[in-house]
Amino acid sequence: MAASSPLPAAQDLPALRARLQGLLRFLRQALPISNAHTVDFYTESVWEQLVDLPPETVLEVLRETAKGRTAEARPLAEAEGGAGISGFSKIFCETSQKLVSVEAFALAAKHYSIQNLGMCTPFEQLLVALRGIKEEKTGDSVKTDEFMNLKKSHEVQAMSELISSIADYCGIKQVIDLGSGKGYLSSYLSMKYGLKVYGIDSSNTNTHGAQERNRKLKKHWKVYHTQSDLDVSELPFKMAKEKKTKDQVKNKTDIQGVCNNSPANQGMMSTSDFLPDFSSSVISNIRKQMENLHVHSHREENLCLENAFSLIDRLPINAIELTSSSKIPKRKMSEANKERRKTTSKSNESNIYSPLTSFITADSELHDIIKDLEDCLMVGLHTCGDLASNTLRIFTSNSKIKGVCSVGCCYHLLSEEFEDPDKECTQEKWGFPMCHYLKEERWSCGRNARMSACLALERVAVGQGLPTESLFYRAVLQDIIKDGYGITKCDRYVGKTYSKSSSFLDYVRKSLKKLGLDEFKLPEKMIMDYYEKYKPRMNELEAFNMLKVVLAPCIETLILLDRLCYLKEQEDIAWSALVKLFDPVKSPRCYAVIALKQQQ
Repeated sequence: MAASSPLPAAQDLPALRARLQGLLRFLRQALPISNAHTVDFYTESVWEQLVDLPPETVLEVLRETAKGRTAEARPLAEAEGGAGISGFSKIFCETSQKLVSVEAFALAAKHYSIQNLGMCTPFEQLLVALRGIKEEKTGDSVKTDEFMNLKKSHEVQAMSELISSIADYCGIKQVIDLGSGKGYLSSYLSMKYGLKVYGIDSSNTNTHGAQERNRKLKKHWKVYHTQSDLDVSELPFKMAKEKKTKDQVKNKTDIQGVCNNSPANQGMMSTSDFLPDFSSSVISNIRKQMENLHVHSHREENLCLENAFSLIDRLPINAIELTSSSKIPKRKMSEANKERRKTTSKSNESNIYSPLTSFITADSELHDIIKDLEDCLMVGLHTCGDLASNTLRIFTSNSKIKGVCSVGCCYHLLSEEFEDPDKECTQEKWGFPMCHYLKEERWSCGRNARMSACLALERVAVGQGLPTESLFYRAVLQDIIKDGYGITKCDRYVGKTYSKSSSFLDYVRKSLKKLGLDEFKLPEKMIMDYYEKYKPRMNELEAFNMLKVVLAPCIETLILLDRLCYLKEQEDIAWSALVKLFDPVKSPRCYAVIALKQQQ
């Protein structure tokens, strides 16, 4: 590795398995809450089956717990042993298995979240270790929110900084971005950090869109980069201007006049000639700086001329087109500047972003997709479902891939090996579980639990609550479909009908039509009777969904620890960890799985 600083200490495999054991003991009793579907909330009497408390009590306790005011369940944490929290009878009734203590439930859920288990490596600590004694590489400063939304800008800046540091640490210039989508991360890595990036996405539409978007970003970046260089060059101009003395005022001369009258500079072009591709504001800025520059003596004249040529040297090499009659005098082009421009030209050839279309599986051969594959990093920003798992499998199986940084999402799209043991399937590699321990346990979460793992506890905590009324409408609709049409299970979705409806009645009519049912079979009064019947019980649904939100981080923890344990089980992995990259309010799926291979 290029750097000598030791990476932060990370949990070893035995410690991770101990955490998993405790988490599984809790989830075995709590998982039915996550697996209950809100669509069936009233038809299957979910509240009565799983909770032995009034909904008002649940909501009040959860509010107080969020404020840190409850302490009744504190002995649970104090009684924690090697396998995890003991005394689960305080949370669930041993006979009915119903929830009987909201305080203990909330405390246990918090305890088994990824942050509180102490499984994460601090982001800043990792950056410091990767950089060693080197100063932070800032690259060109550009506001990413000018061409990305705030969420994506936040994600891209944080992740690209980490990826760049890992690349420097490993001495690598090539990056493979799986599930690259619109190409924001790939473009940023190539333009700001000079990395050679291949962005692979299964959608041909995304690939073509990424190519066009990258072309526009390059144009934006070119102007921004040039403007930044011009700002740096202002200092010597200002220094020359401030050197006014009484006897120099009589001899002051405009820089344009000097350039035009000097025999050595008869062929120099005007700014509008050598900047045809740049915006008028940038050209105006250059012209203004040159026109405001005053030359006072022969010594200062040479200084100003050098500054003018330095300004031109700072521009991209292809920004200036010189004719035979307008060449820059060679005596004014320093050897250092010549070398700088050659280096810049070469670096511009290496920092390339190439969007590719390919469907990635665990068995995908990168050599078949990328012909010039070399030692590289594999990354993924919010890789959906099995793509996150396949990213790790490809990383461990390909010797060219020296590091991985993957942030997954869409847990509900994961394939589970033991979800339906009676179903015959030829699939060999599954999204979950990955590690030996959970495979031996034949552990399964279930789709509804994986769906609930995507709930954003931090967003709910800051007031971005769940859409209770729309969920309530859907649950009541299910009871109407069951009683009025004799359909107990409906696999079709009503989509965003709620946002397009003016009332509950309007919602039901539109939903029935979308489901292919006769929307006028039931009279208006019958539909509204269902609404009036369940309206007093809306707080049950609200309280139950809050329980699912509180439990969500535990399901995500299980999925993340499974992936980390898988990496720990590999022989050639030198270092692996979980890192919290993003602000969870801005980006709820904020944890990255990172690993580096042993270096030869």
